[in-house]
Amino acid sequence: MGKNVIVTGASRGIGFELVKQYVQAGHDVIAISRNLSRLEDLKQECLVINASSKVHVISFDLVDGDFQSDLLPFVSKYFDQVDILVNNAGALVLKPFAEISPEELERVYRVNVSSVFRLTQLMLPKFSGDAHILNISSVGGVQGSVKFPGLTAYSSSKAALVGLTECLAEEFKETSMSFNCLALGAVQTEMLEDAFPGYEAPTSAKDMARYILDFSLTGPQFYNGKILTVSKSTP
Repeated sequence: MGKNVIVTGASRGIGFELVKQYVQAGHDVIAISRNLSRLEDLKQECLVINASSKVHVISFDLVDGDFQSDLLPFVSKYFDQVDILVNNAGALVLKPFAEISPEELERVYRVNVSSVFRLTQLMLPKFSGDAHILNISSVGGVQGSVKFPGLTAYSSSKAALVGLTECLAEEFKETSMSFNCLALGAVQTEMLEDAFPGYEAPTSAKDMARYILDFSLTGPQFYNGKILTVSKSTP
């Protein structure tokens, strides 16, 4: 039976590939990103993959958008309930610690942490009884992992996302909902290329999307409140 799925950060990289794979598997998807033109491209690709697919796209800014007035009505228009929420959107700034501005720091945290908090909170009344909320973090946000200079804002925000996931699992442990977090290693995406030009990751966005899709569907059978590292390399 098809699921109702929401994916943020859907206009490129892992999110873009993930939406296509959900559609191919017969699930209904709401794809969220600021980039409307890329979302329209995504919608057309999904129709080629599955002519009867139901993918709904919305240009929405997770930092400055009005969740209550703009995003919630859109979701409610298409979904009576939400079975899977993949908080995939991410922002990265690569700068020495001393040079990161307050504005840059705030934006990274608002995308990587605050938007996850707000969107999950907003969807609470719409989550199905066994909904899976899956947060996408980074190995850089896991305690004890190798850290890299220039990523203090990004890695610390991803560490906050790890903590948020554990807190939500504890707070809702009396329900059948599941909250998990995948801490990804290096994946060949546009964001990686922008930050580290020329670096070749061992994992493609398509392959990682395939893993995330499978985990989003089967993970709750085995995990809740867990932080799982998914990486073939140290970063």
